[in-house]
Amino acid sequence: MRFPRASGILLHISSLPGPHGIGDMGDHAFEFVDLLAEAGQAYWQILPLTPAGAGNSPYSSYSAFAGNKLLISPERLVADGVLDRIEVSDFPSFDEAAVDFDGAWQWKGPLLEAAFERFRSSPNKEIAEDFERFAAENAWWLEDYVLFTALKDAFGGKPWFEWPTPIRARDAESVERVHRQYAREMDQERFAQFLFFRQWNALKRYANAHGVRILGDIPIFVALDSADVWCNQRLFKLDGNGLPLVVAGVPPDYFSETGQLWGNPIYDWAAMFEDDLGWWTARIAFELQRNDIVRLDHFIGFVRNWEVPFGDETAENGEWADVPGEQIFSTLTRRLGDMPLIAEDLGSLTAEVEQLRDRFGFPGMRILQYGFGGDAMNRDLPHNYPRNCVAYTGTHDNDTALGWYHSLTNEHRRHLRSYLGFSGRDINQGMIRCLLASVADTVIIPLQDLLGFGNDGRMNFPGKEDGNWTWRVPGEMLTSGAFDRLHKMCEIFGRSGQR
Repeated sequence: MRFPRASGILLHISSLPGPHGIGDMGDHAFEFVDLLAEAGQAYWQILPLTPAGAGNSPYSSYSAFAGNKLLISPERLVADGVLDRIEVSDFPSFDEAAVDFDGAWQWKGPLLEAAFERFRSSPNKEIAEDFERFAAENAWWLEDYVLFTALKDAFGGKPWFEWPTPIRARDAESVERVHRQYAREMDQERFAQFLFFRQWNALKRYANAHGVRILGDIPIFVALDSADVWCNQRLFKLDGNGLPLVVAGVPPDYFSETGQLWGNPIYDWAAMFEDDLGWWTARIAFELQRNDIVRLDHFIGFVRNWEVPFGDETAENGEWADVPGEQIFSTLTRRLGDMPLIAEDLGSLTAEVEQLRDRFGFPGMRILQYGFGGDAMNRDLPHNYPRNCVAYTGTHDNDTALGWYHSLTNEHRRHLRSYLGFSGRDINQGMIRCLLASVADTVIIPLQDLLGFGNDGRMNFPGKEDGNWTWRVPGEMLTSGAFDRLHKMCEIFGRSGQR
């Protein structure tokens, strides 16, 4: 699917400013939409909205469908009448320069519980009707998730494959018993999910009304310790105890002598096709309802997977296994029609990956940082871009543009400056201008690069277990100045007004 010539900004909601330890879906999110709209931007790209799992990563979640409760705005709960102003006014003093995941949850968790109790004791009629409608329409994933979270709490946070055997194996009588036992806890989680989606849908409607489309993200794999795997064990390559036979990873390469061991369970595609890709169809459809466009992370995984024996400590002993990508997307297209998807085709790109991407018309990605240090035929140099692609200065996994530039050798810096026709000063602006002038239909700029952050603004270091996902933009930097400059460049290069 082709997109109109336009541009946008990459910024996860958690990185927005605000006083509550983490960015949320409150006033600052709506103000950010205003900035995008005034600057003629068509897209706001975010990271997955699902609950953050190990290492606070949005790419390792307990659910492929649920929302991250930490992103709920306390002020919006007051506006909905489920909390009083006094209840949200006395909050701890948080560091506004970084996300405090633990501190934010310690404060917000009791607020969400208080909101639930207020709703139970004296429900607002309109909100009660909306809640009932939400619970009914989302029961197909919501009921599994709320039971999973209740049991996870009951068993002290243990992963589901360490739960008692009858519950681990989803024995019908055992599941029915715990349904009754944890009815209140499940209802509280249902209500929290309702609040999340109520706020998210309001923000998305506001963005769309102002000409801004949301570009979301789907990690190809799901976490082993998730409601998705517990409730769909036959769809994954697991043994009789619920443990993986093989797990996902990346083979050894220039960046890592032992490869990357991700640890996600691998899909059993034969089992998936027995019900006509029902789970994947639901997942794609749900994300295209939650977002306007979706990026498919690790698109290469729809052609082949690096499968590592479970229990290995590195990814060295893995093997490539073929994945029926054409059959997958033919089925999804038959069931869902044309899908506004972007293929994250980075990494060990092969002819088969390119053929699959092009067969279904998905735009691929180009990263300007990857274009230098080789020859003029590098696919990430803008003069080699196809129109149907999404071009980035860098992604959430990269150094910022300035941080990357300062890490280059003198030779590579000269190559970059010569290519851009730009001096070393404000090199990030030269990179942005280069992309906006390119033929790429879509350009996405990380906010850190627009504002000129060094590597103190980096979002994620792949392979680093702690300290990721914490960057936040200071509120005083979200002013119209940088966005005005962006708007002018977009007008020059025909990217403004295409929303």
